[in-house]
Amino acid sequence: MADIEALAARVRAASHLTGTFLLRSGRTSTEYFDKYLFEAEPALLADIVEAMAAHLPRNTDLLAGLELGGVPLATLLSARTGLPARFVRKKAKEYGTRRIAEGGEVEGRRIVLVEDVVTSGGAVLDATRVLREQGAVVEDVLCVIDRQEGGRERLAEIGLTLLPTLTRADLDAAR
Repeated sequence: MADIEALAARVRAASHLTGTFLLRSGRTSTEYFDKYLFEAEPALLADIVEAMAAHLPRNTDLLAGLELGGVPLATLLSARTGLPARFVRKKAKEYGTRRIAEGGEVEGRRIVLVEDVVTSGGAVLDATRVLREQGAVVEDVLCVIDRQEGGRERLAEIGLTLLPTLTRADLDAAR
Protein backbone atom coordinates (compact mmCIF):
# COMPACT_ATOMS: atom_id res chain seq x y z
CA MET A 1 0.00 0.00 0.00
CA ALA A 2 2.88 2.38 0.67
CA ASP A 3 3.90 2.09 -2.98
CA ILE A 4 0.44 3.18 -4.12
CA GLU A 5 0.46 6.05 -1.63
CA ALA A 6 3.84 7.21 -2.96
CA LEU A 7 2.69 6.85 -6.56
CA ALA A 8 -0.50 8.81 -5.80
CA ALA A 9 1.59 11.60 -4.28
CA ARG A 10 3.84 11.73 -7.34
CA VAL A 11 0.92 11.70 -9.80
CA ARG A 12 -0.88 14.40 -7.81
CA ALA A 13 2.24 16.57 -7.62
CA ALA A 14 2.86 16.22 -11.36
CA SER A 15 -0.66 16.66 -12.69
CA HIS A 16 -3.10 18.28 -10.24
CA LEU A 17 -4.41 21.64 -11.43
CA THR A 18 -7.01 23.96 -9.94
CA GLY A 19 -9.25 26.40 -11.76
CA THR A 20 -12.34 25.87 -13.88
CA PHE A 21 -12.20 22.94 -16.29
CA LEU A 22 -14.75 21.49 -18.69
CA LEU A 23 -14.53 17.69 -18.60
CA ARG A 24 -15.28 15.36 -21.53
CA SER A 25 -18.44 14.34 -19.68
CA GLY A 26 -19.70 17.92 -20.03
CA ARG A 27 -19.35 18.58 -16.31
CA THR A 28 -17.33 21.46 -14.94
CA SER A 29 -14.72 20.79 -12.26
CA THR A 30 -12.54 23.00 -10.09
CA GLU A 31 -9.83 20.32 -10.09
CA TYR A 32 -8.20 18.59 -13.01
CA PHE A 33 -5.60 15.84 -13.34
CA ASP A 34 -3.72 16.65 -16.53
CA LYS A 35 -2.68 13.27 -17.90
CA TYR A 36 -0.18 14.83 -20.27
CA LEU A 37 1.79 16.10 -17.31
CA PHE A 38 2.24 12.63 -15.80
CA GLU A 39 2.60 10.89 -19.17
CA ALA A 40 5.37 13.28 -20.23
CA GLU A 41 7.63 12.29 -17.32
CA PRO A 42 9.48 9.06 -18.30
CA ALA A 43 10.28 7.81 -14.78
CA LEU A 44 6.78 8.53 -13.49
CA LEU A 45 5.16 7.00 -16.57
CA ALA A 46 7.28 3.84 -16.17
CA ASP A 47 6.19 3.51 -12.54
CA ILE A 48 2.53 4.06 -13.45
CA VAL A 49 2.74 1.33 -16.10
CA GLU A 50 4.45 -1.01 -13.64
CA ALA A 51 1.54 -0.50 -11.22
CA MET A 52 -1.00 -0.97 -14.04
CA ALA A 53 0.62 -4.26 -15.06
CA ALA A 54 -0.23 -5.70 -11.64
CA HIS A 55 -3.95 -5.29 -12.44
CA LEU A 56 -3.83 -6.84 -15.92
CA PRO A 57 -6.12 -9.89 -16.22
CA ARG A 58 -4.19 -13.07 -17.07
CA ASN A 59 -6.39 -14.03 -20.02
CA THR A 60 -5.64 -10.84 -21.98
CA ASP A 61 -4.83 -11.21 -25.71
CA LEU A 62 -4.45 -7.54 -26.63
CA LEU A 63 -4.18 -4.10 -25.09
CA ALA A 64 -6.15 -1.27 -26.68
CA GLY A 65 -5.08 2.29 -25.91
CA LEU A 66 -7.74 4.95 -26.35
CA GLU A 67 -6.78 8.08 -28.27
CA LEU A 68 -4.90 10.09 -27.09
CA GLY A 69 -3.92 9.56 -23.48
CA GLY A 70 -4.31 5.77 -23.55
CA VAL A 71 -1.85 5.35 -26.44
CA PRO A 72 1.42 5.95 -24.55
CA LEU A 73 0.12 3.87 -21.65
CA ALA A 74 -0.79 0.94 -23.90
CA THR A 75 2.51 1.24 -25.77
CA LEU A 76 4.60 1.06 -22.61
CA LEU A 77 2.37 -1.62 -21.10
CA SER A 78 2.79 -3.65 -24.30
CA ALA A 79 6.57 -3.33 -24.10
CA ARG A 80 6.48 -4.26 -20.39
CA THR A 81 4.20 -7.32 -20.78
CA GLY A 82 4.89 -8.51 -24.32
CA LEU A 83 1.19 -8.26 -25.19
CA PRO A 84 0.37 -6.75 -28.60
CA ALA A 85 -1.29 -3.34 -28.64
CA ARG A 86 -4.03 -1.75 -30.67
CA PHE A 87 -4.89 1.93 -30.80
CA VAL A 88 -8.51 3.09 -30.82
CA ARG A 89 -9.34 6.39 -32.48
CA LYS A 90 -12.20 8.62 -31.40
CA LYS A 91 -13.48 8.36 -34.95
CA ALA A 92 -12.35 6.44 -38.01
CA LYS A 93 -9.87 8.07 -40.35
CA GLU A 94 -11.45 9.50 -43.46
CA TYR A 95 -8.56 8.31 -45.64
CA GLY A 96 -6.28 5.29 -46.02
CA THR A 97 -7.61 2.24 -44.19
CA ARG A 98 -10.44 4.22 -42.58
CA ARG A 99 -10.13 2.16 -39.41
CA ILE A 100 -11.08 3.16 -35.93
CA ALA A 101 -8.90 0.43 -34.35
CA GLU A 102 -5.32 0.51 -35.64
CA GLY A 103 -2.56 -2.06 -35.33
CA GLY A 104 -4.24 -5.24 -36.52
CA GLU A 105 -7.34 -7.34 -36.24
CA VAL A 106 -9.39 -7.55 -33.05
CA GLU A 107 -12.03 -10.14 -33.92
CA GLY A 108 -12.22 -12.98 -31.44
CA ARG A 109 -9.51 -11.47 -29.22
CA ARG A 110 -9.86 -10.70 -25.52
CA ILE A 111 -9.01 -7.00 -25.24
CA VAL A 112 -8.27 -4.91 -22.18
CA LEU A 113 -8.91 -1.22 -22.80
CA VAL A 114 -6.26 1.18 -21.50
CA GLU A 115 -7.31 4.70 -20.53
CA ASP A 116 -5.75 7.54 -18.60
CA VAL A 117 -8.57 9.10 -16.57
CA VAL A 118 -12.13 7.81 -16.21
CA THR A 119 -14.83 10.24 -15.13
CA SER A 120 -18.16 9.25 -16.67
CA GLY A 121 -16.68 6.51 -18.87
CA GLY A 122 -17.98 7.99 -22.12
CA ALA A 123 -14.85 7.40 -24.22
CA VAL A 124 -14.56 3.85 -22.90
CA LEU A 125 -18.21 3.14 -23.71
CA ASP A 126 -17.72 4.42 -27.27
CA ALA A 127 -14.58 2.32 -27.80
CA THR A 128 -16.19 -0.79 -26.32
CA ARG A 129 -19.17 -0.51 -28.65
CA VAL A 130 -16.95 -0.27 -31.73
CA LEU A 131 -14.60 -3.07 -30.68
CA ARG A 132 -17.49 -5.40 -29.80
CA GLU A 133 -19.09 -4.64 -33.18
CA GLN A 134 -15.80 -5.83 -34.71
CA GLY A 135 -16.04 -9.12 -32.79
CA ALA A 136 -13.67 -8.36 -29.90
CA VAL A 137 -14.30 -9.57 -26.36
CA VAL A 138 -14.06 -6.51 -24.11
CA GLU A 139 -14.70 -6.97 -20.39
CA ASP A 140 -11.94 -5.06 -18.56
CA VAL A 141 -10.64 -1.50 -18.50
CA LEU A 142 -7.32 -0.47 -16.97
CA CYS A 143 -6.97 3.19 -16.09
CA VAL A 144 -4.53 5.37 -14.22
CA ILE A 145 -7.14 7.45 -12.38
CA ASP A 146 -10.77 6.71 -11.56
CA ARG A 147 -12.24 10.10 -10.63
CA GLN A 148 -15.05 8.21 -8.85
CA GLU A 149 -17.78 10.23 -10.55
CA GLY A 150 -19.96 7.40 -11.84
CA GLY A 151 -17.74 5.93 -14.55
CA ARG A 152 -17.31 2.56 -12.82
CA GLU A 153 -21.06 2.17 -12.50
CA ARG A 154 -21.76 3.18 -16.11
CA LEU A 155 -19.15 0.72 -17.36
CA ALA A 156 -20.59 -2.06 -15.20
CA GLU A 157 -23.97 -1.56 -16.91
CA ILE A 158 -22.47 -2.98 -20.12
CA GLY A 159 -20.41 -5.69 -18.44
CA LEU A 160 -17.10 -3.85 -18.02
CA THR A 161 -14.91 -4.07 -14.93
CA LEU A 162 -12.88 -0.95 -14.17
CA LEU A 163 -9.38 -1.70 -12.84
CA PRO A 164 -7.96 1.63 -11.65
CA THR A 165 -4.38 2.07 -10.59
CA LEU A 166 -5.36 5.11 -8.52
CA THR A 167 -8.66 6.54 -7.41
CA ARG A 168 -9.70 10.06 -6.61
CA ALA A 169 -9.64 9.03 -2.94
CA ASP A 170 -5.99 7.94 -3.29
CA LEU A 171 -5.09 11.30 -4.83
CA ASP A 172 -7.02 13.26 -2.20
CA ALA A 173 -5.25 11.33 0.57
CA ALA A 174 -1.91 12.29 -1.02
CA ARG A 175 -2.43 16.03 -0.29
